[in-house]
Amino acid sequence: MARRITLDFLRTEAASGAVLGIAALAALIIANSPLAGAYFGWLKSEHVVQVGPLLLELSISEWIKEGLMAVFFLVVGLEIKYEILKGELSDPKKLATPVLAALGGMIAPALVYLAISGLLGGPHQGWPIPLATDIAFALAVFAVAARGLPSSLRVFLLTLAIVDDLGAIALIAVLFSSGVAWLPLVWIAALLLAGGAAARFGKIPAPFWVLGFALVWYLTVLSGLSTSLTAVAFAAIVPVDNRSDHQSPLKEAMHDLHPWVAYLILPLFAFAKAGVGFGGLTLEQAFAPLVVGVALGLFVGKQLGVFGAAWLASALKIGRRPTGSTWAELYGVCLLCGVGFTMSLFIGVLAFPGAIDSPQQIEVKLGVLGGSLISAVVGAAFLAIAARRRNDLADEAADTAQ
Repeated sequence: MARRITLDFLRTEAASGAVLGIAALAALIIANSPLAGAYFGWLKSEHVVQVGPLLLELSISEWIKEGLMAVFFLVVGLEIKYEILKGELSDPKKLATPVLAALGGMIAPALVYLAISGLLGGPHQGWPIPLATDIAFALAVFAVAARGLPSSLRVFLLTLAIVDDLGAIALIAVLFSSGVAWLPLVWIAALLLAGGAAARFGKIPAPFWVLGFALVWYLTVLSGLSTSLTAVAFAAIVPVDNRSDHQSPLKEAMHDLHPWVAYLILPLFAFAKAGVGFGGLTLEQAFAPLVVGVALGLFVGKQLGVFGAAWLASALKIGRRPTGSTWAELYGVCLLCGVGFTMSLFIGVLAFPGAIDSPQQIEVKLGVLGGSLISAVVGAAFLAIAARRRNDLADEAADTAQ
């Protein structure tokens, strides 16, 4: 059953990878065309949703980021829980590897950025920008390029990216938070505790899970925290199995939500976040210290930190390489961790507040896009070569057996 679910999700991701890429490319083209004004105006337009006494007014960009992407993080959290309890990550050493790799993948990019900014005289406050991995884009590239490689590598990437993203959210809360509403957080904690206890001692019908998630999401928006954090926390209380195994809420949610996430939520997110205008760009800006520091932090720092920490965890026997994979294949996945994109752009806005077309904001975007693009292209090429080599070896073995 676990293998079937994983393979179904892989096929969905692979099929949706092209859709995600087209959405991102369309956003870049529109953002640099005469339609740019309408595009950015649409993203900034405010829309109200009211259900009884509950009312929220957010921009289109915020509805996508805080609303739709909360469903994505819920699905990711559900799958990680399933893998921890039933699958690849049920071995503590295999769980330790992506967690430690994520920590290495946050430390090394910061050091690379600070070294470059110190050498070239760049602004030091940009060091948090290259710390994040964009889960959506990294998974899409992996699905397209790594066909034939062990699914354990995708689980490694998924787990690492979640830990990475939660670390980035914590960093944002510590460094850039302007205040959090604590009363909604108290209600969120109470709901999660009550839901977890109810799930442990009884069977909760599916509609109550939907209602509970919607209420936790609403309170999270009111609190000012990122909804991705509470979406993963909510996934942790959803039970893996009921008495009838095939009716598990977790399995039902994974099966029902995957197509919506793959073909609607992620492409919309890409279309909303990939639109970056390059009007007025100069060659001097393209190679500014901030640009170089962010780009190399993502491309060089990420792969060194992630791969180095994974190798060290294995060497010290506190972690294990993903099942059935080679170090070369794992290195290809580490390259994809340099795809920072949306979260890195978000941190860049917080690190350098100001107008969207300010010189520093343009340099942040150039660095993030440059480092992410190089990481994606090199990582995809490396994984494609590794997949081809694995397939060739399998064919040779089959011929020899005959």
